[in-house]
Amino acid sequence: MLPWKRLLRPIAALLLAISATAVPAATASAAASASASAASSSGWNDYSCKPSAAHPRPVVLVHGTLGNSVDNWLGLAPYLKHRGYCVFSLDYGQLPGVPFFHALGPIEKSAEQLSAHIDKVLAATGATKADVVGHSQGGMMPRYYLKFLGGAAKVNALVGIAPNNHGTTLAGLTNLLPFFPGAEDLLTAATPALAQQIVGSDFMTKLNAGGDTVPGVRYTVIATRYDEVVTPHRTQYLSGANVRNILIQDLCPLDLSEHALLGLTDRIAFHEVANALDPARATATTCASVFG
Repeated sequence: MLPWKRLLRPIAALLLAISATAVPAATASAAASASASAASSSGWNDYSCKPSAAHPRPVVLVHGTLGNSVDNWLGLAPYLKHRGYCVFSLDYGQLPGVPFFHALGPIEKSAEQLSAHIDKVLAATGATKADVVGHSQGGMMPRYYLKFLGGAAKVNALVGIAPNNHGTTLAGLTNLLPFFPGAEDLLTAATPALAQQIVGSDFMTKLNAGGDTVPGVRYTVIATRYDEVVTPHRTQYLSGANVRNILIQDLCPLDLSEHALLGLTDRIAFHEVANALDPARATATTCASVFG
């Protein structure tokens, strides 16, 4: 792909995040209601679900930046539900009057929303711990919950699909910010989570100070070398105990998924998610896993 084309997605995402603030609040309310209904009718977010002996922990899905609790999981949620898991998702990081496109508010506040949601899921299911699977920001934000909000006592495993664990350059786009006076301040004010995810931000520095992981939690990172959003892709990897970093092309060289598709539709990545949730029953992931 030509370099200028690789820049289009992050630029579009940035413009969308800023311009979306003009959408009426009534539309946001209607969108939230429609999302909840769609998830419930698709088999996940069923609060009567009780974990089985085979899968004793509920799975909480955490969407990425500009995502939501339904659209991000139309592929993975049914995949896990079909395999016998109790599956739940949440919307977080909403900005006032902005429907559909979430995970734009301060990440610390989003982590508090995740904390409350996991408490709700544990109370409903009777489980003592949950497993968390997140895409993009959703694979990184739970680390704040684990590290600073007591989440390590309530989470068994964190699986990050293309997670922004150490900040991103957005394919070099962030290097242009100093050339546009006031651009970074506007980014911070309008969409705090985008600014916090830039490499070298205060948030990223705090999150990773003293180590990437906390004791008692298993970590899995699933990355693609074709990621054009969290760049370079190796910054997604974690260091520490109980960590497994996976490059999807090492499992299937034919897999061309980039950042979005890795979390939305990639059944090879989904197979690795299932392996991470149940390592005792893990099976080899290959290109054929797309048919699994």
